[in-house]
This record gives sequence, C-alpha cells and structure tokens, in this order.
Amino acid sequence: MHLVWLLAWRFRTNKRQNGFISFISASSTFGIGLGCFVLILLLSVMNGFEKELKDRLLSVIPHAEFKSVSASGIYNWPAEITALQQHPEVTFVEPYVNATGMLQKGNKMKAIEMTAIDPVYDAQGVVPSLLTVEQWQQFKNDENATMLGIGLMKKLGLSIGDKVQILLPQLSADLSLSAPKTLRLNIIASLDMGGELSNHIGFMHMSLAAQAQNIEHGAQGIRLRYKDAFMARDLTRQIGYQLSPEVYMSDWTIKDGNLYQDIQLVRAVVYIALILVIAVACFNIVSTLVMAVNEKQSEIAMLKSMGAKNRLIIGVFMMQGTFNGLIGTLIGVVLGVLMASNLPEVARFLEGIFQVQFLSGDVYFIDFLPSELNWNEVLFTAFIAILLSILATLYPAIKAAKINPATVLGH
Repeated sequence: MHLVWLLAWRFRTNKRQNGFISFISASSTFGIGLGCFVLILLLSVMNGFEKELKDRLLSVIPHAEFKSVSASGIYNWPAEITALQQHPEVTFVEPYVNATGMLQKGNKMKAIEMTAIDPVYDAQGVVPSLLTVEQWQQFKNDENATMLGIGLMKKLGLSIGDKVQILLPQLSADLSLSAPKTLRLNIIASLDMGGELSNHIGFMHMSLAAQAQNIEHGAQGIRLRYKDAFMARDLTRQIGYQLSPEVYMSDWTIKDGNLYQDIQLVRAVVYIALILVIAVACFNIVSTLVMAVNEKQSEIAMLKSMGAKNRLIIGVFMMQGTFNGLIGTLIGVVLGVLMASNLPEVARFLEGIFQVQFLSGDVYFIDFLPSELNWNEVLFTAFIAILLSILATLYPAIKAAKINPATVLGH
C-alpha cells in the first residue's frame, strides 16, 4: 500500500507532466470543490428557511382548525376543549370566531380577516407573547379593543389609539346578503407577524364577534397547536373524526403549506443539479487519467516488467485520481461549512455595501437570509463526491493494467 501511495504521488507531482493534463486535473479538483461548496451552502439555506418557518410562521398561525358546520357554532365547546387538552400531541387549544369584513378609517377601506379570541383561553397563546403586559391587560378589560397587523396599519395610515370601523357582512334567512353590521373598535396594539399575515390579519374579542354574527353558542370553532407541526395533517383528521359536533377540518398545510412544499421542491432540485455538477467534474478525472495513462505507458511497462501486478497498477491510478476528489471535497466542504455558518452576517454585510435587501419582510415571513448547517448533509455530500471520484478512476486504471510491456518497450 505504501508503494501505491508513493507511485501515485510521484505520477501526480511529476514536473515533466503535460501542461494540458495538469490543467484538466486542476479543473476537476476545482469542479468537485465548487459543487460541494454550493451544495452545502444551498442546503443550509433551505434548512434555515425550514427552521424559520417552524419557529416564526408556525408559532403564530394555528396548526389545526375545527369549524362548526352549523351557523350557530359549536355546542358545549368548553367540554370539547377540556377533552382536547388531554391529547398527548396537543399543546394548546382555544375557541375562536372568524370575522371577515372591511376595515374602514375615514374614506379608506381594506379587507381584513379578524380572528376573535377569548382572553381567558388565549392567556397562554401566541397573541399575549406579541404584546406587552399592559397591552394584554387593556385588551382583556376592553371588549371593543382590537390588535391589527403592522402592514395593515401602514396601508391605512393607522396608529395605536385610533378608532376604526369594521363592516361585517350579514346573511338573511334566505341566505342573501343584507346590510352589514358595523362595529367600532379601539386599536390598542400593532402586531408584526411576518410576511403577508401582517397585511390582512387582526384580533378582537370573541364575545363581540359572536354577537355581531349571531353565533348562538359563542364559539364558531376550535383551533389548536401540536408538539410537531409537521404531523398536523394526520393528527387533524384523527382528532376531527373523534369530535362530537360536525366540523370542517383544516390544518396549516392547506393554507400555508405551499411555502413548505416549495422549500422541499427547491431542496430536491438543488440536490439533483449539484450532484450532477460534481459528476461532471468527476468526468474530468476520467479525461485526466486517460491522458496520464497514455503519457506514462513506458513507466507502466517498466513496472510490469519488474514484476508489478495488475492490482498494483490499478491501485496507483485509482489513488492518483482519488487525490483530486479528496482535495476538491476537502476544500469545498471546509469553505461550505465556513460560509454556511456565517451566511446571515455575510448577507447583511453585502446588503450594506450594495444597498439592497435580499429578502423583504413585507413579502416573506423573514427579512434576512437564514442558514442552518446540518452535519449529516455535509457528510453525505462529502461521501457522494468521494464515491463519484473513485468510480471515475476505474476505467482509466483498468486500461493502464491492460498495457502490454513487450509492445510498449519494443517501440
């Protein structure tokens, strides 16, 4: 094995080697390194988006909603909530009422999706964590209090302390639209929930919304959160079928799942595309070794005439090609890990220099470039790169072993 290493290194570092072969060899090393670097970096970005999706967006929106089929709401909803609180996968349960209408301030109007909550049940929910203690106490004490998304307030030119009107559509007995119900609300706080949510969402008291929409039982539905948000689809159906009242079942993957699916799709495309980039770089190893074998025919013939076995010749050229893969992989992995670990800071530095913003908080649910390094993916990337490099050496190495010493030395 020591002789294989020695001969492979000598062949690789031979100063008399053809310059074109050296260039192809260097390009294969560079290609493998670049593929590993970009793959690790982009996978870390995808992991970062997935982490921020879970920690930010999924910490704000409910994981599942059960909305009553009946217009009168969910009968005996406190008992249903008590039963759901005992479920081992459920971390939070609350009643709610949806109130979709038009928000009016002066001559400006904007569509809004109000979520009406009960302060008693929502005390441990998401909304209190977005407010100060004083703001939450004010909401509890004022039935006409409301909290609006910061994007919505900017579009209507609103500020905390303003009074607004919300127009709620009403259905008559024959299910036709009648004059809307008007509620006057006091803005006590603005909520920054990230992305589009802040442009059309608000919160108000459940009792007021239920009364305005003639919901007899006081709660239109029940919404909850799970320990693992990514199990929402299966758990929602499992729990929904066990509920006593008839309900419409919905989970976050229906409303906002397209973002998660996009992340998974981009991850798969990145994996395939960059593995192909590494594979193309490995083809350069084949070219390099084929030319090296043709150039080293006399040396190979001399070694075989001195008793070198085919296994030794194959090992030498496989090792020579593997050097390129190892060096390229090592450089790409090190640079990829360093860049992925510091990507948010690097992105902010570049934003400051070029005066641009890569992600806008008004459009996306975050306003910075996230990164989350996964060491399993780093090891898998390195393994794939080295494996492809080794496979690329097989044909040239076998070709070298088939050289006939008598034919070569005779010339």
